[in-house]
Amino acid sequence: QVQLVESGGGLVQPGGSPRLSCAASGRSGSIFRLYNLGWYRQAPGKQRELVASITNGFATNYADSVTGRFNIARDNDKNTVYLQMNSLNSDDTAVYYCNAHLYNADYWGQGTQVTVSS
Repeated sequence: QVQLVESGGGLVQPGGSPRLSCAASGRSGSIFRLYNLGWYRQAPGKQRELVASITNGFATNYADSVTGRFNIARDNDKNTVYLQMNSLNSDDTAVYYCNAHLYNADYWGQGTQVTVSS
């Protein structure tokens, strides 16, 4: 079992650059490096969507809407995955969720709200 806890959300001004963190703990924390990780978001009235992902081999993938603005990174020594967000706009307002999966194991964090507003 893996517990994921996101942090770093909140109220951000347009153009801001917050960084989200997701720390993993639990019995499977020692094999964190094997997990493929992702950040998803869900805006009000919309489906949850993949924002960025990073494999256990450090290959990354981004949604078109965030390419060039967001960066996903992982630190296996700290069991943490990050999402650096830049040039935020109102369309980025959503609850952001961390995901870890490995074979048939799939874990989600509780989510952190990011609201872009002046």
